[in-house]
Amino acid sequence: MGPRFARAVEWASLLHADQRRKGSDTPYIAHLLEVAALTLAGGGNETEAVAALLHDSIEEASMSPKKLRRHFGGKVSKIVVACTETVGDAQGKSVKKRARHHTAANWRARKEQTLARLADPATPTAVLRVQAADALANARSIVADLRRIGPETWQRFNAGAVDQLWYYRSLAIVLTYRLPGYLSHELGATVREMEQIAGWWFDVGDPQPGKR
Repeated sequence: MGPRFARAVEWASLLHADQRRKGSDTPYIAHLLEVAALTLAGGGNETEAVAALLHDSIEEASMSPKKLRRHFGGKVSKIVVACTETVGDAQGKSVKKRARHHTAANWRARKEQTLARLADPATPTAVLRVQAADALANARSIVADLRRIGPETWQRFNAGAVDQLWYYRSLAIVLTYRLPGYLSHELGATVREMEQIAGWWFDVGDPQPGKR
């Protein structure tokens, strides 16, 4: 890792300085560092690790792809743009503006778009690796909170247990096919644990039936 990686750590720290992980006091930078570490553990290079550190900079910090490209290069910018969730019915707007329209109402559509993009043979391995690292970090966080907090964990999200379990299982399936190896293997194992711990909803129901 060279000076570009160190610069990306500094940028990510500043961009997300006041942000915390959902439902906790954990600084958001902890998640970004974890995703970067997992990207490297999954065989990623410095460019992919930099993109991992900045993968939420458009969606969560209103960074523009143009600025990313100017400071970190076209490859990093392309990976970050590809990892940014956008709303499909906001055509004609920039990626930055489309990423701002995240609501519970369009949660399913956004996730279906993400899954379709990951399944697309044209999606580069670099994008798959960063998204797999992000999914694994998020899944591990959910499992840890389910153990510690219980079913209330789901209430911090825009969708409840049933939808979240569908999404993470779908991610594990598509990434196992498109990116076999360490990250997809660990994601699959983590999702299986998530499903086992969350088995309560078969008996008591989804605590968020109105948020799908």
